[in-house]
Amino acid sequence: MTRNALHAFLLSLAALASLSVPAAAEPFRLIVTHLEPPLVPNSVMDLAVELGYFEREGVEVELVRVQQTPSAIAAILSGDGEMANVGLDALLQLLARGETGLKAVLSPNKSLPFLIAARDDIATPADLAGRSFGIGRPGSLDHSLSTRVLGGAGVDMDGLELVALGQPEARAQALAAGRIDATTMSIGVWQVLPDKAGLHVLVDTDAYFAGAPVVNKVNIVSQSALTERRDEVKAVIRALLRISRDFAATPGAWATAIAPYQPNLTADDLTALDAGFAGSWSVNGGMNAEGLAYSAEWLAGTEDFAGLAVPAISDWADLTLLDEVLIELGTDPAMDAP
Repeated sequence: MTRNALHAFLLSLAALASLSVPAAAEPFRLIVTHLEPPLVPNSVMDLAVELGYFEREGVEVELVRVQQTPSAIAAILSGDGEMANVGLDALLQLLARGETGLKAVLSPNKSLPFLIAARDDIATPADLAGRSFGIGRPGSLDHSLSTRVLGGAGVDMDGLELVALGQPEARAQALAAGRIDATTMSIGVWQVLPDKAGLHVLVDTDAYFAGAPVVNKVNIVSQSALTERRDEVKAVIRALLRISRDFAATPGAWATAIAPYQPNLTADDLTALDAGFAGSWSVNGGMNAEGLAYSAEWLAGTEDFAGLAVPAISDWADLTLLDEVLIELGTDPAMDAP
């Protein structure tokens, strides 16, 4: 074989070798609506990246950070991600207006860890009658949920002085300053409130969710991800179930994992939050069909859905992937009924 022929032969082998090696898979892009790991169980998505849970399941996950659910939905519709964590209400409104092709497959933080805090002289919910109560805005999620929670305790919200104050942090500060008598906030906002003198938790997170067991956020995937990257979607679900189960099984594990991303909080603050999340981890994926149906029915009765028909579960959720993962991993009977 001449030198030129040998060179041509080696080039042909190299070309064949390049054809036989698959191209590196694109990262699986997970869109989240927070700019840093949050002080809620939803942080499992961030921490699964940092602690290697996705990597151990064989999927490379890239977090795409946006600020609100509308931006997350816009990103997934434009092809800028394969999965997005969004508000269930926004997903149902989108489908009710004719959008198709998005399916919920998981809820890593099905409920917001809401509580109602009040002044010390308000010992029971009944004592709220005639007092001022801070809300985000009329018809906001905190307003609607708290109406249901307090209604279950025999409190008529029409008998309260409702004060629209915006975000939970602003409401908490107004409560601490004595400008309102009670309000709804997350357990994280309550925990970091600097001065709680004269205040107490009137309705804790467990009682709040029991009064309004509404699924708040879900992870949705695009139709192309369902058909073309199904194994990666399942790998993401597996990783999020594993990290949720590890945090549920080991008190303090979440506090240790989140600490590097929350340097302004003390170890005691984080440990208290960890304890507050004890029953909130989505160890079985947070997609109980009965709970989803209840949530959709409740949302249908809110102001935001006036004139809209809420679609059937089969139109907006695909439970088959989670079912397949639960067959592999088994279910955790401690919480989060599958």
